[in-house]
Amino acid sequence: MKKGVTLLLSVFVLTVAWGENHYAPGKKNSLRAPSVPLVTSDPYFCIWSPYDKLYEGNTEHWTGKEQALIGALRVDGKTYRFMGREKQAFETILPMADLEKWEADYTESEPAGDWTAVNYDQNWKKGKAAFGTKEMQHLGTGWDTEDIWIRRTFELEENLSKAPVYLKYSHDDIFELYINGIQVVKTGYTWKNGVLLELSEAVKKTLKPGKNVIAAHCHNKENGGYVDFGLFRKQSADNNFSADAEQLSVDVLPTQTFYSFRCGPVILDVIFTSPLLADDLDLVSTPISYITYQVRPQDGKSHEVQVYFEASPQLAVHEDNQPVVYDRELKNGISYLRTGTVNQPILERKGDGVRIDWGYAYLAAPRTADREMSLGEYFQVKRHFIQNGHLPVSAAPDTLERNMLKEMNVLAYCDRMGKVGAEGKSGYVMLGYDDIYAIEYFYEPVLAYWKHQGKVDIYQAFERAVRDYERIMNRCGTFDVQLMEEAEKAGGKEYAELCALAYRQAIAAHKLLEDKRGNLLFLSKENHSNGCINTVDITYPSSPLFLIYNPDLLKGMMTSIFYYSESGRWTKPFPAHDLGTYPVANGQLYGGDMPVEEAGNMILLATAISKVEGNAYYAAKHWETLTVWADYLIHAGLDPENQLCTDDFAGHLAHNANLSVKAILAVAGYGQMAEMLGKQEVAEKYIGAAKDMAREWIKMADDGDHYRLTFDRPGTWSQKYNLVWNKVFDMGIFPDEVARKEVAFYLTKQQKYGLPLDGRKDYTKSDWIMWSACLADRPEDFRSLVSLIYKYAEETPSRVPLSDWHDTNEGHMMNFKARSVVGGYFMKMLEQRMNK
Repeated sequence: MKKGVTLLLSVFVLTVAWGENHYAPGKKNSLRAPSVPLVTSDPYFCIWSPYDKLYEGNTEHWTGKEQALIGALRVDGKTYRFMGREKQAFETILPMADLEKWEADYTESEPAGDWTAVNYDQNWKKGKAAFGTKEMQHLGTGWDTEDIWIRRTFELEENLSKAPVYLKYSHDDIFELYINGIQVVKTGYTWKNGVLLELSEAVKKTLKPGKNVIAAHCHNKENGGYVDFGLFRKQSADNNFSADAEQLSVDVLPTQTFYSFRCGPVILDVIFTSPLLADDLDLVSTPISYITYQVRPQDGKSHEVQVYFEASPQLAVHEDNQPVVYDRELKNGISYLRTGTVNQPILERKGDGVRIDWGYAYLAAPRTADREMSLGEYFQVKRHFIQNGHLPVSAAPDTLERNMLKEMNVLAYCDRMGKVGAEGKSGYVMLGYDDIYAIEYFYEPVLAYWKHQGKVDIYQAFERAVRDYERIMNRCGTFDVQLMEEAEKAGGKEYAELCALAYRQAIAAHKLLEDKRGNLLFLSKENHSNGCINTVDITYPSSPLFLIYNPDLLKGMMTSIFYYSESGRWTKPFPAHDLGTYPVANGQLYGGDMPVEEAGNMILLATAISKVEGNAYYAAKHWETLTVWADYLIHAGLDPENQLCTDDFAGHLAHNANLSVKAILAVAGYGQMAEMLGKQEVAEKYIGAAKDMAREWIKMADDGDHYRLTFDRPGTWSQKYNLVWNKVFDMGIFPDEVARKEVAFYLTKQQKYGLPLDGRKDYTKSDWIMWSACLADRPEDFRSLVSLIYKYAEETPSRVPLSDWHDTNEGHMMNFKARSVVGGYFMKMLEQRMNK
């Protein structure tokens, strides 16, 4: 293996090997996705395009960090870019902490006077960036109070008022920033990394030779806090691609995304396939996705065509300045390019907005009738990438070709296509990732499921992917059509298109493995909310998808929580909230418990599995633990004390009526599972208790034409989404009239982009709207509630993998993206299946 320089680009230039099959979308999806899923395997190997057109910008990891894939089609000597953009180069004016731990003045006490002014006189402490709580990246100065004020003074030697200057910043949570006294950034409650913002003319006019200042304030509402920022100037870059392709369409289906482009006289189809077929555990687990190419002339003539594709080592690093190694290999008829970090810190990096920096990314293709590029062709292709800043070049332009021979930093591969006639041609490449070890599970590193305890390696996985390519593509096509047809029958066309967008996102937020006892584990990452691993109140909303397509995956989310309690590591009379911070699952790290929430979740999920499978065998394995939790809910569930629920962003709440519904139905669920196990006396006791609690609930929560947010606050309301189980499983604990009254009230409270979560704020959770919509008896009422989720997804300016928490008036995400909870969208399909 050769050692490369920092973030050396691995380029695979090829003309693909052509086959006879032609693949087309079995269904159309007219929804404009906020971000388009491309490669979706697990929380680390997950690439999206946040653009309407695939070539408008570079592809990204779900965190928003660039993970560039670039593609171009050369037709009769003219090149058309169909994917990605050349990397924009920036010159550093003021570095961020990843390059230099810059020094600033700071205080954690609110300053008097105009603390943003250039000549503000202060007696603050000095510290080095970044400023934040422990375990944050590039930390220079610890900050664990609620607020911090920072002043970074700097001297300029030139006038930047006419230059294209950019501010880059990272923050957690509420953040404001000023440059020379002018406010540039003001956020709400959110956290972001690497935001790039071009400065306005008014701000740039102040950037003159002499003293300048950037002043910032950050308020840490909860959990981690963080501040880092810098200034940069855009450098000019040539563009050697002669033209963009014309994108004709994009269709997001459950396991595949289809693009179609016009490239001069030919049509190019590009299909991204991540075969996450839930009933096939090897496919769900194996981190290999296909990118299929199909070319056909549209003028009846033959054309000389080549396809170019490149993948960056950004796939295998957390930060762009990490050194990487790379190599090229031919093995059993497959050509591989491989890249990964030099240091290989396996399982060392954990957190929310992080990317993997151990293991190896692979770009591979079956090798058929290929030959190496000539030296002249090699120069021609590489010159473009060098001139656009992808490769380090120290030589002057007139010695460029000699320098390329000397460096040989990029591995090129050519498999000529030749003439493409009326019949068209097609082929594919593969992207894959071998993470070596996937998860640390109670202090032991664990392999991903697809490795079968070390019996399968990445090369065997690729060989199987090549061998089964046509079969897998056909299976995915059939599944996509079946899912969308069933979804449309259940809830309408808009509902089906939302489910198609949610499917890969929900599954790819997990990692599949086995513990040493052979138990299946399907551990989620709580993406973009705190990075927890296997959060119970993330499992709960995601469950409908898995109840439909493979309940064993839902069991794989629950088994580790049962083990945590049953091993004696967790001793409280309710379940843990989580198992740690991804990818380390050694025990709960969340700052507080959710007693009624998590007890209700685990019992209801066990009930749902029992109902779907027609037996309570899984529950029987953990009956003693379930009994402890059910007894806790009888004691504490009817009128919950001041505590968090899954909607923890809304804060603690006492007497929560919706949380009480969860507890009541969980008690009933425990009784119904007892009945399935032949425990008749136990069943009667708990079902009777649940009915008594429900009668009390109706009296305590009644507020005329709806039911209250909390029992002690008349004039309030909230979505009672937990009530959905009463209908889906025909539990008969609450009268049908409760749901009818709630739905009638919800229809009067909808805003432009959906039904608010409750009457306190204008934000909502789209997964809970889906559950609340299922309470409706009339299809038109269901569609009325769902249509505004569709409108949000179609129009939101937040171009991220589908956010489940958004503002109902403005349509922007509040926070949260790429989370598994969108599996909750499948609740209507679950209801339809259970009530056939």
